[in-house]
Amino acid sequence: MVAILIEVLRMNFIIGFLKGLAMGAGAIAPGVSGGALAVIFGLYDKLANFIAHLNKNFKENLLFFLPVGIGGVAGILVFSRVIEYLFNFYEIEVRYAFVGLMLGTLPSVVKQANRRGFKNKYLVLFLISLFLTILLTYLENNAVNIIRNVQTTPLYLIIYGAIIGFGTIIPGISASIILMYIGAYEAVIGAISNINIFMLFYLGIGFGLSILLFAKLISMLFQKAYGYTYYTILGLVIGSIFSIFPGFNLTLDYALNFFILITCFYLTYSLSRYMGTDR
Repeated sequence: MVAILIEVLRMNFIIGFLKGLAMGAGAIAPGVSGGALAVIFGLYDKLANFIAHLNKNFKENLLFFLPVGIGGVAGILVFSRVIEYLFNFYEIEVRYAFVGLMLGTLPSVVKQANRRGFKNKYLVLFLISLFLTILLTYLENNAVNIIRNVQTTPLYLIIYGAIIGFGTIIPGISASIILMYIGAYEAVIGAISNINIFMLFYLGIGFGLSILLFAKLISMLFQKAYGYTYYTILGLVIGSIFSIFPGFNLTLDYALNFFILITCFYLTYSLSRYMGTDR
């Protein structure tokens, strides 16, 4: 019995760590939303609740999210260089992989959204958020790196950290793309990959303040209007899938990319069914 319990705890730690790893990598990958991945992994409302109410079930929540947090930090630190390299040389393949991973868990996300029932009125906010995300994607694709003279003073670093926090807690919003808008992405990714303590300190301040503020807001919305909130988030998540899909051509290379997409889809679809990501 004890051996079974230890095995379950070990598997839960590994699963939580892998989810955190993906979220950390997604948080720094251009065009990918860390918040959307949190929704897809069935962690979003739990995480927002935990951050917004730290004193409530603190020990239980801490043990649950500890492997996720470790995985998230590892994902950011390890993949800061890897993501930069992959997006420079294998951007199309990486985007297909992310699309497959996200599509595979959509059934569990929809189930989570309908956990307290479904109303047709939810679809109005779903369509609005979907449209706004696609519109934002269009604007993003036509205006990257508008500001090129990036500032790295403490105040600006706090702002960049707040942007990362905003993109982490709000599904469908890519912090990396926003940082690209203002020309700060390379400076931020460089600070992370080189572990620049000075810059990371101020980035962390902005990140923490942003997370706390928006987590409380999201938690309140979940309590007051669960269905409306979740379907709004669902629209942002599906819109973010559209935003990272790179298109296709009838070539052998793209056939391989679709194989990557289908493989990743099957992987996360199977995990969401058998590992309980929808609970």
